[in-house]
Parts: sequence; C-alpha cells; structure tokens
Amino acid sequence: MDNRPVVFIDSGIGGIPYAHFFHSRNKREKLIYAADRANFPYGPRSRENVIELASGLVKKLISKYDPKILVVACNAISVSALAAMRETFPGLPIVGTVPAIKPAAGKSLKRRIGVIGTQRAIEDPYIAELAAKYAPDCTILGEPAPDLVNFVERFWLASDGNERILAVKPWIEKFLAKGADTLVLACTHFLLLKEEFRSLGGEKLKIFDSMEGVSRRAESILDEKGLRSTLAENADDPLFIVSGEQPPEPHWEQLCRRFGFTMETDL
Repeated sequence: MDNRPVVFIDSGIGGIPYAHFFHSRNKREKLIYAADRANFPYGPRSRENVIELASGLVKKLISKYDPKILVVACNAISVSALAAMRETFPGLPIVGTVPAIKPAAGKSLKRRIGVIGTQRAIEDPYIAELAAKYAPDCTILGEPAPDLVNFVERFWLASDGNERILAVKPWIEKFLAKGADTLVLACTHFLLLKEEFRSLGGEKLKIFDSMEGVSRRAESILDEKGLRSTLAENADDPLFIVSGEQPPEPHWEQLCRRFGFTMETDL
C-alpha cells in the first residue's frame, strides 16, 4: 500500500477530464494535476524542446511531491517525450496518452480515419507508427488544430453551447469532406468538447478518445505494483497546481471549482 499521490501532467487544462475521470473511479487516491501554464502551448514546439520542458516539470514534481505514478495527460508530450522520460526516470511508472488509432480502425468501414490534435502530435512519426501497427489498411487524415486548442484553453469555460458548436463544426465538416468515418481526438483539450464532437459527428463520424484506456492502465499499475492507497475516500480534494510567475487568470480558479480541485501556484 502506498499513500503517495498519483500525478497527472499537461501543458494546460486539457488533461483535466482525464484526471477527473480517474478520480471518479479511484476516490481513495491522492491526486495532483500539474499544468505547465508558463510554457503553454507545447503543440508548436520541437520534439527536443518538449522533452526538455516535460522532463524539467517532472523533476520538480518528483522533488516536491514524490509521486508513485505519473500520468501524461497530453498527447504532445506523450508522442514526443514519453520514451525519453521513461529513460530519465526509470523508477517512476509513467502512463502515456496514446491516440486511439486502434479502436478507430476497428470501427472504420471506409478505412479513412481522421486525427485531430496539436501540430506536435500530428507531425510526430508516432502517429504513423501507430497506424502501421493497428491500421495498416487505413488512410490517416491528420489535421493540426491550434486554434481549437486555444479556444479550449482560453475561452471554453466562459463559452456557451452555441459557441462550442461553432468552434467544432468546421472540423467535423472538414473530416466528412475528406471521407473519414471515424475521428480520433488526439489532444486531451478536445475532451472538453467531446459532446459537441459526438453530436455533430452523429452516425457519419464516430468519435474516439483514450480517456478510459489511460485510466484503466493507471489502475492496473496501481494493482500490479501494490500501490493502492489506504486513505479514506475523498480524504483530500484533488490538487491543481500551475507554473508561471504571474498570478493565474481568474478562469483557472473557476475551472478548479468546477471540477472539484484545490488550486496552488507553487510549481
């Protein structure tokens, strides 16, 4: 048994649905969500820069919080830096966020799979490697969507349903025009627009993400390594910490309250 925290990381707010989903299933676990606000966004950065930033973030988290498991709730970090981070921190179990190419391939009748994410995630060879392994007979239609990432990061909380629909609709239309019948949300930010993607995609464009798979993988590691917590359920609110010297904008505190986190700014 181990009462140290499970730590989730992302460049911004995108991994919140992943952390919230995990917490809903594992209420005894102490949870910390770390957002590298000071270096957001990671999407336009080079692979080398993402490795440097993510590794630096994890070093700080290890020093301050001694996590028992790390969940990389960010596709850009996962596709670029996961292997390097596992080499750098061999004693820390690390769960990455893998774009859901495999389940999408299992449901695609047209064998044309859309993938929407950050520029870093879409351009990384890892997407092609996943496709070669799990969808060799499929055409992968990758589209970077930095404006949509920015919408989620800056405006999602204050937006209404119509504004969210308007933000997602052009992307649904683009993938349908290209003949896709499945769409992989390869950026964790887009999970906050999951219902809009699903309602607009309907039966023509089925939507896939990796949120449940990531949670199951983290849970299996906790069980296999005997790392389950002995704390009482909901003993502590999940902790949300952000980097950056400047005080966080008001929407960060609003997000924390909405998802039941307590916020600190000590990264």
